[in-house]
Amino acid sequence: MADTDAGTVAGPSQAVKWRFGLAVVSVAIVTALFAIAFRETLSEVVGWLGGSDIVSMIANAPMWERVVLPAAGGLGAGLIGLAMARRKGGGGVGYVMEAIVLGRSRIPVVRSVLQALASWLAIATGNSLGREGPLITFGAAAGEGARRAFQLDDATARLVLAAGVAAGFASAYNAPIAATLFVVEVVTGVMVLEAAVTILVASVIATVVTRFVIGAAPLYGLRNFSSPAAIELLAYAGLGLIAAPVGVGFLRLLSFAERGWRRLPMPFRPTIGGATCGAILCLLPAVAGNGFEPLQALLDGRIALAGICWLLLAKPLATAASVSSGNPGGVFTPTLLVGACLGALFAIGLHEIFGGAISSTGSYALVGLAAALAATTHAPLTSAILACELSGDYALVLPLLIACAIAAGLARHLYIDSVYTAELTRRGIRWRLTLDGRRVAESQQDDYVI
Repeated sequence: MADTDAGTVAGPSQAVKWRFGLAVVSVAIVTALFAIAFRETLSEVVGWLGGSDIVSMIANAPMWERVVLPAAGGLGAGLIGLAMARRKGGGGVGYVMEAIVLGRSRIPVVRSVLQALASWLAIATGNSLGREGPLITFGAAAGEGARRAFQLDDATARLVLAAGVAAGFASAYNAPIAATLFVVEVVTGVMVLEAAVTILVASVIATVVTRFVIGAAPLYGLRNFSSPAAIELLAYAGLGLIAAPVGVGFLRLLSFAERGWRRLPMPFRPTIGGATCGAILCLLPAVAGNGFEPLQALLDGRIALAGICWLLLAKPLATAASVSSGNPGGVFTPTLLVGACLGALFAIGLHEIFGGAISSTGSYALVGLAAALAATTHAPLTSAILACELSGDYALVLPLLIACAIAAGLARHLYIDSVYTAELTRRGIRWRLTLDGRRVAESQQDDYVI
């Protein structure tokens, strides 16, 4: 037997490395293809129902149909929810975080697919939901499938699950850098080289596949904002201060609404929630779906003051009716619209005072959407870089960083949970943040120490 150094530690075998690499590539491709199918089938159904997008579909529908469609989608989602309840395990991004960070749970593959189907039904019928939630959970489920197919050990499988989350995020937003930061800031809470390489590779592969089919343009179109003067950074910092209580208020609204809806049984709960959202759509069709269409108009400066005010009021209410009643879906993109409305209103007020010395309304809308996202996710880097990738423009990177940092810091002071850790808290799991990463808090007093 050949001599070896006493301190040498045997690494994983070549076969294990190959299985791990194939698992990461497979998860990224499968997740990207699922995201493409999710998006394209939504477009087909919307076109069949008479619209070029979800907002125009609702706007073209008669009043009764604006109520019936979201209610029918909620009923379908509720019936699927009953089937999901018979299966072990949980769903949602919080459950994925628990599986990756703690490694003490498995992602239920069938349940995740059913949840994605239920979310698809709710979104296709006009409910105020984002699609990032089901894509992220499906990515994790793809990672779970790879764990079984490639016979990965628990430590390696957790990396593959994280890769699936990154692939789902990247496919949803065409944003590979923000996808990587999302996993680091929101999911793992710590950066290690093994995880960074795996997540980056998965993000790139998923983005390449998505762009090959759908196109490489930024999600909200290529923008060309101007860099603001240094003194104007104070105004953007002020926007971050305002975004924090607005983001926290949105989270509290969702929590309050969920406690109220919980009294109703399934599948009637999401059905009535969809009908409630539909009643709001009768007055303001622009709140249908995830908010993509009005957000583009805000970045272009094409919505008048009254329209912005109505959107800022109606979008959180419609989202609370849809999500909190049990329709599965994300609040990530609806939060972007709320923040963009806030930023646009803030810019209009500044223009009244300072005139042409202030940047465009679209600039403040972009920073506002990122600041609101930072307030609800406690992820300032992810939020700032996502705004750059969504717009294809890095001219506002300094305002984005300062606004997101202030919004996240103040929001965490006002409300200890983010939109994702709140889900864990309801299940009795609380994170403690340290320089070593995330840990489960041993007591209420031990929560969230930095």
